[in-house]
Amino acid sequence: MRVVIQRVSEASVTIDQKIKSKIKAGLLILLGIEPDDQEEDILWLVKKISNLRIFPDEKGVMNKSIVDKSFEMLVISQFTLFASTKKGNRPSYIRAARPDVAIPLYEKFVQELQQTSQLKVGTGTFGADMKVALINDGPVTICIDSKNKE
Repeated sequence: MRVVIQRVSEASVTIDQKIKSKIKAGLLILLGIEPDDQEEDILWLVKKISNLRIFPDEKGVMNKSIVDKSFEMLVISQFTLFASTKKGNRPSYIRAARPDVAIPLYEKFVQELQQTSQLKVGTGTFGADMKVALINDGPVTICIDSKNKE
């Protein structure tokens, strides 16, 4: 499981010209899922994201977590995070999980993130053509892969 986390001052996802979810300050989380991902990947990532100290404290030092700040999160499924570009110029997405595997894991990830953080978690729609808008705050962008825990 792979995430790209962006600290944002606001973010939204639009589907068919209608805003599906919108957040103010918080995290935009792009989530990629592989076929062999399991619940332990979800639990590890949720804990890591909830406790990641990337928000400024009173002195302006990145020392506060999303939970400390009581901000919001927006989770967008993104199979392209597992694009392989080794051969040719057309990316291969063979490492991305198929919808029958990915959808339940995506839904479980969102549910766990909401339960663990006790914060508002907005979503896109799995498989939809989504337009994601954001204002990256910092900018702060962090990539985490559950297969690289050490």
